[in-house]
Amino acid sequence: MNTIKTIASILAVSALLAPASLAKEKTTTINVIPYPSSVEITKGSFSARGAQFNCDAAMDELSRKAVSTFAIRLSKACGKTCTLASPVGIAKNAREGKVKGFAFYVDPALGSEEYTLSITPKAVIVSASDANGFIYAVQTIKQLLPAEIYGRGAAPDNTNWRIPCMEIKDAPRFPYRGAHLDCVRHFFSVDEVKRYIDVMSFYKLNRLHWHLTDDQGWRIELQRYPELTLVGAFRNGTMVARDFDSDDGIRYGGYYTRAQINDVIRFARERGITIIPEVDLPGHMLAALATYPELGCGTGPYEVWKRWGVSDQVLNVGREEVMVFLENVLGEVAEIFPSEYIHIGGDECPKKEWKENPDCQAKIRELGLKDDEKGTAEQKLQNYVTLRMQKFLESKGKKIIGWDEILEGELQSGATVMSWRGAEGGITAANAGFDVIMTPTSHCYIDYYQAKDREHEPLAFDGYVPVEKVYSFNPVDKINPDMQYHILGAQVNLWTEYILSDQQLEYMLLPRLLAISEVGWCAPELRNFERFRQTVITHEFPILDIAGYNYCKEILKEAAE
Repeated sequence: MNTIKTIASILAVSALLAPASLAKEKTTTINVIPYPSSVEITKGSFSARGAQFNCDAAMDELSRKAVSTFAIRLSKACGKTCTLASPVGIAKNAREGKVKGFAFYVDPALGSEEYTLSITPKAVIVSASDANGFIYAVQTIKQLLPAEIYGRGAAPDNTNWRIPCMEIKDAPRFPYRGAHLDCVRHFFSVDEVKRYIDVMSFYKLNRLHWHLTDDQGWRIELQRYPELTLVGAFRNGTMVARDFDSDDGIRYGGYYTRAQINDVIRFARERGITIIPEVDLPGHMLAALATYPELGCGTGPYEVWKRWGVSDQVLNVGREEVMVFLENVLGEVAEIFPSEYIHIGGDECPKKEWKENPDCQAKIRELGLKDDEKGTAEQKLQNYVTLRMQKFLESKGKKIIGWDEILEGELQSGATVMSWRGAEGGITAANAGFDVIMTPTSHCYIDYYQAKDREHEPLAFDGYVPVEKVYSFNPVDKINPDMQYHILGAQVNLWTEYILSDQQLEYMLLPRLLAISEVGWCAPELRNFERFRQTVITHEFPILDIAGYNYCKEILKEAAE
């Protein structure tokens, strides 16, 4: 890991080096990431220690759960019980300043995920129209409190639990603010997935893209196909570092049971996060082929892959039985996950086998597919797979997301494109009227190195994406202004070929996750990297320390130079 100066010494240096304009700005800004839409600091402060919590009777169960969880944690941290009053109709009294303590009330006039905070010496008045709005309001309040609120035990007796008075109006710029987690190349426990979700929630991200199937393993238990986890969840070795001819010979794998997945879904929802599962098809399917060889193009033998990269062995989509298998898999996934979206992959599907397979060529002739300026016949065969899965999932009330390769050939209305091979695919898709999630390798692939000194960094995939690069990303750059509404948001992707432990996973994630949170939340005029950097150093790193996360400290070194 990256060994550098202590945080304390760096803080002293960064304070001395801070520009005058930034030092002046500190008196009028607050240490909250992502930065709120509107902040007006007023006189005085509110004491949170032992404060009463009041909830509007109109709040739903999820909203009240967020408030009660916060009240319990605050009580433990500050050493004095914060009482939780019975739900009452408090909206009018809150607006008129007649409530003391924390007051949460429903305001239907506010938009989805929007919230307001009015902090006076007597009360903290919170309004929102939905659960996510209340959840985000709580996260903002927590960032305004001492870092010990993020710990598990009690804070020191001399901890100051006063919050400066202010007015905050806040809402996200984009509806989709995501982080991706690959649990296939390396498998992570339920506890670590929850830690990943927890830190996402600190910074108001709302989508976890959970990569659950690939050539190297099948991680989701399905009742209809139990063999997928009995066989496909385990590989008989793994390549070592970057040596593609190596094999450590150690059996490796794991999977999530239905009960575990349901538990993770509930855990995420309580933190304002929706999980979008990915079943990658029709390529990246060796784990399924190893389980059911009859699904392939007959070029076996098949085994769960022990190396990284892209296998030429793909599903035989010319056979109806294979398409029914995919529908059965996606149908059960749709039953498990309440998400509006199911990610069906669609990336890196070699067409070599399809060109030689009689079933696939017969299906191409049956569908009347031909090579032309819109693509090859085999590319259009993949379009056939995409469209069929799209229509099937629509019958289940779901929408599809696919990597930008689904643009090859002809894409049907209703699909959402995840642009990863640069922003070009997203630009093309948005200007053509398709919804887009931006996640280009240039700015959003956080399995890449985040420090120039690779010798002292953990092994990473390749490339260089420091936190400042992530922060600089503009998801709507070069998009026709009339079509920018098709950009749903942005996401960082964390593939795990070279990530062997929980500590390394967190190191690669943080603090780049904080940068994408401001990309997705803040209006362009509110984004200021120097303000962001100072907040990360002086405020967020202590929070991550208290919460026990591992993180890259390169941004500290940059502040001292």
